[in-house]
Amino acid sequence: MRLSDCHNIDDFRRLAKKQLPWPVFDYIDGAADDELTKARNTSAFEEVDLVPDVLAGVERIDTSCTIMGCRSELPLMLSPTALQRAFHRDGERAVAKAAENFGVWFGISSLATHSIEEIAALTSAPKLFQLYVHKDKGLNASMIERCKAADFDALALTVDTIVSGKRERCLRSGFTTPPRFSASSLWSYATRPRWTLDYVFGPKFRLPNLDGYVSEGSGKAVSIQEYFNTMLDTGMDWDTAARIRQDWGGTLALKGVMSVADARRAVEIGADAIWISNHGGRQLDGSRAPFDQLKEIVDAVGGEIEIILDGGVRRGTHVMKSLAMGATAASGGRLYLYALAAAGQEGVERALTILKEEIERAMRLMGVTSVQQLNRERLRFR
Repeated sequence: MRLSDCHNIDDFRRLAKKQLPWPVFDYIDGAADDELTKARNTSAFEEVDLVPDVLAGVERIDTSCTIMGCRSELPLMLSPTALQRAFHRDGERAVAKAAENFGVWFGISSLATHSIEEIAALTSAPKLFQLYVHKDKGLNASMIERCKAADFDALALTVDTIVSGKRERCLRSGFTTPPRFSASSLWSYATRPRWTLDYVFGPKFRLPNLDGYVSEGSGKAVSIQEYFNTMLDTGMDWDTAARIRQDWGGTLALKGVMSVADARRAVEIGADAIWISNHGGRQLDGSRAPFDQLKEIVDAVGGEIEIILDGGVRRGTHVMKSLAMGATAASGGRLYLYALAAAGQEGVERALTILKEEIERAMRLMGVTSVQQLNRERLRFR
């Protein structure tokens, strides 16, 4: 299987599975407990149908929109995800350059494998930083100040990850950051020589945004579950979010909002956007899908705050359904991580090309010439 054989996101998933050692692939692909929520995140889109208008004159269409004050050429964002150099030697650098070439938002994690400053110098694309609130207040302040100095366009405060979900695939594989070879997985690493040689002989794996504060994840191998459960602040509350809003002073999104009540609180503290997200099904298994919650959240706070639908997006039509339900934009992580693992920047750009073409095709077939024309009258609920 080659990159040219990839025609949808699931094809990239299959190619990534061939390229990666199984503990690394399962870290990307896995979710919490029985992984029911992960599956529901995508299947939820099947509950509504698009209703097209014909004879609409769609020779010219405009896929651009404004998201959190920045122009985006597509109503699609690349969600921040951790540990990207574990999936491809270029990691966040590849994603940043692909996002810039397509004119779309992307984000890096507190647990990114390239630094805030390196990414800022690399790209002029709209970019955000995903803040995990650590128990170490000095580390939190450091990351916020570094993002200010580097002129990041937004801060995404992650609110659904005060402890780790039970990610059973990682428990079985023993996956850690940095990745380490174990007896049970040695054959998988040995039979993926491209990945293994890049990892062994490439730059040392590290999490530079944590430099000077913690060794876990860089110099000291640790599981993601252990990191979250020991390092993150379980006492984080709405007062914490309000203080971060004040300390940051720029555009702020809350990532991980799933209820109407929390959406209203986000408006009250002056957040600029909410990401309806359940962390890709990696936290609370059995929770609803973001798309399940979109309608009632839009009904409650639509027009008062930007609403980004995050999770389960695999098709351009999923983006269209999100917008037609009232979202500002859609976003996802696995939709580009599979492609990154498959072929680096070239893979991410091919994935974005496919999604762009699907969005454009869907707009023409729906009879809309701009994303602003979408509305709930173009949906039918099953």
